[in-house]
Amino acid sequence: MFPEKLQPGDEIRVIAPSRSLSLLNTDKIEKARTVLNNLGFRISFSAHANEIDECSSSSIQSRVSDLHDAFSDQRVKGILTVLGGYNSNQLLSHLNYELIKANPKVFCGFSDITALSAAIYAKTGLVTYSGPHFSSFSMGYGLNYMTDYFLKCCCASGVYDVEPSSMWCEEIETEECPKQNSGPVVINEGSADGKIIGGNLCTLNLLQGTEYFPDIKNAVLFLEDDWESPAAFFDRDLQSLLHLPDFSGVKAVLIGRFQTASAVTLERLKQIVQTKKELSRIPVIANIDFGHTTPFFTFPIGGRCRIDAQKEHVSLCITKH
Repeated sequence: MFPEKLQPGDEIRVIAPSRSLSLLNTDKIEKARTVLNNLGFRISFSAHANEIDECSSSSIQSRVSDLHDAFSDQRVKGILTVLGGYNSNQLLSHLNYELIKANPKVFCGFSDITALSAAIYAKTGLVTYSGPHFSSFSMGYGLNYMTDYFLKCCCASGVYDVEPSSMWCEEIETEECPKQNSGPVVINEGSADGKIIGGNLCTLNLLQGTEYFPDIKNAVLFLEDDWESPAAFFDRDLQSLLHLPDFSGVKAVLIGRFQTASAVTLERLKQIVQTKKELSRIPVIANIDFGHTTPFFTFPIGGRCRIDAQKEHVSLCITKH
């Protein structure tokens, strides 16, 4: 089930199901709001977005209420999360999935929001989106690339090809100079097509064994992690996913670019992949423009893609309906 595409004039509600809006300074809030206004959208904020507790979040009741209000409000056509964090999986057993299913709309975020995006898709069949937070629209370098793919994915029908960014930076808030992007790196060659499942790997793994874990049969997995996941953690988390009985039905694995602080170099990543017999039969491509570096593209969880990976060339085509 695909939500209606966003159109100029639509209202987008900003909610804080993980960390609080109050963590953003006024300049960043205003820049993000201005960028979205200039794209033609009207921005509103949930009632409890600024609440903050000792975990930089707010109560489960407040966060659930704001999410339900965003889905049930007929004026709202899209929902953006403020930030990632660590605790959006607290909400899963409290959500009214019938309400969400009856009011399909664009729901977009990444990182810790993977728990919500995957669970909503698993429980309702509603396609969700791994892409920018509200705060992402305050970024400096890479804003045009990120915005372009957000619009391609969430505002237009059909298919789009993903082209690599020319340069990249470590994260949104950075003073560093952009680095040259070497583009996708093919670890295992091959072609595949399937439904897109994934997001932040360690967050996705929190759902294993629960009713909130999406079906990965015939899936192309998009996996990424941040600087808090060094090589040993990524190896462990990846292996946990590979042990799932349904992993035998996975068609390909795409891995987002790692932040330098993780120390997951491309050489180390190749070594990890080559130790996994479960991956030897399918295409595996790394250093792709999604995850915790900028810029990144938006992709639909539950949508479809086609990947062709040869040594010197990678093509990625996404169908967002």
